[in-house]
Amino acid sequence: MNKIEKYKLLYEQIKALISKENDIIANMANIAAIIHEAFNFWWTGFYRVIDNELVLGPFQGPVACTRIAYGRGVCGTAWKEEETIVVEDVHQFPGHIACSSASKSEIVVPIFKDNQVVAVLDIDSEKLATFDNIDKEWLEKLVELL
Repeated sequence: MNKIEKYKLLYEQIKALISKENDIIANMANIAAIIHEAFNFWWTGFYRVIDNELVLGPFQGPVACTRIAYGRGVCGTAWKEEETIVVEDVHQFPGHIACSSASKSEIVVPIFKDNQVVAVLDIDSEKLATFDNIDKEWLEKLVELL
């Protein structure tokens, strides 16, 4: 199964899974688990905007940073710029926050409600250049389900 086929299947699974659940935390937890398991990423999870900072939400993987300031690191920058950011080598990203030295590449997708960023989906890989436009396109579709 190629990456696009895998994302299509995930989309349908996630859509069905969250269709009868209104709790955002429960849905974030299941979405993180499904993506993480399907692709075997290093870290997969959410940060929620609370009191003007990103606060760690449901995730799969090793221990993570608990709070991230607006505009800091890849997550804070995606929040500030209100757009998905794909980083081939996190060590080349200005201001990267190294929650884990094993992380090599990253994608962060903002989640909107009423035209404001309310959370971000953050995925890290222990390999360089893991993420591409296919990931960007499909992860943006997946978070729209929330």
